[in-house]
Amino acid sequence: MATQPHMLAIRDLEAAGTARLVGGFSPSAARRDGFALRWGAPVFESQAALLAVPGLDLVLVLTPPGHHLPVARAAAAAGKHLLVEKPLERSAAEAAALVQAARDAGVTLGVVFQHRWRPAARRLKQAVAAGELGELLSCSASIRWWRDAAYFAQPGRGMKARDGGGVLLTQAIHTLDLLLHLAGPLARIGALARTSGLRAIDTEDMAAAALHFASGAIGALDATTVAEPGYPERVEIAGTGGSASLVAERLELHIKGRPVEVVEGAMAGGGGADPMAFDHGPHRAMLAESCAAIAEGRAPAHDGATGLPVLHAIEAMLRSAALGAFVDVAG
Repeated sequence: MATQPHMLAIRDLEAAGTARLVGGFSPSAARRDGFALRWGAPVFESQAALLAVPGLDLVLVLTPPGHHLPVARAAAAAGKHLLVEKPLERSAAEAAALVQAARDAGVTLGVVFQHRWRPAARRLKQAVAAGELGELLSCSASIRWWRDAAYFAQPGRGMKARDGGGVLLTQAIHTLDLLLHLAGPLARIGALARTSGLRAIDTEDMAAAALHFASGAIGALDATTVAEPGYPERVEIAGTGGSASLVAERLELHIKGRPVEVVEGAMAGGGGADPMAFDHGPHRAMLAESCAAIAEGRAPAHDGATGLPVLHAIEAMLRSAALGAFVDVAG
């Protein structure tokens, strides 16, 4: 699923003359054939063959979680820069090992959290960083999505062995990451999580949490994939200087003493039965930043280490739900 927006972004960058696709690899011959047919792109019979191609600079790791670390280690050891799909890995410990592998090899590592690159989210980040909302007081997120039977029909979908986690690690992670990107790290969490029984899965598809940020702000997280037909995700922030409501890609910014500022954007957000119902523009911006960072010899804005806090938060939520008590958040 992740291949589509990345390939559309790569095609745009190719048209602009800023990138060139070398090709792709999958251990599945059927997926290699499908990729070559759909995108008219070269494929390789082995990972080693792809990594040996002259002129290859950046490797996109779009495998399921649990396979990111070995693929990234091999690419980094070959001197290739990395852009890794979310989550970096199934656990914070494995993700930290991936970050360290890139550092040891001296290669650039980016993490795919495209919601940060939406124009409305970027404007809200700018407003928070500039103090336009004042001291943050209340910061919450709601992800009331739907995933149908066809989605869970894929072998292993929603199972710990394949995905590593449920709604928190697989779906809500994008919005939770954005909330942390905007409001800063969490200090403590009290959470509930359970499986609805609507699907034959062994991970949670419903979760809710009370959030205590390191800044002193408080908030809530509500995440599920059982809310048919699916609704746009929301991030809402209130501070001493104003408030903001970000619904999918549309922002309303209320700053005291100013007219309401609206940044228009799509309202689909991938929350319905079609999880790919979103524009690839943020992927293009993120990939362009990876290329610029490589050319300039610097870390990208979406540096891999920035993908660790959300994993610590998710692990704390699940730990809190299991214990039935508030827990501290690592990191």
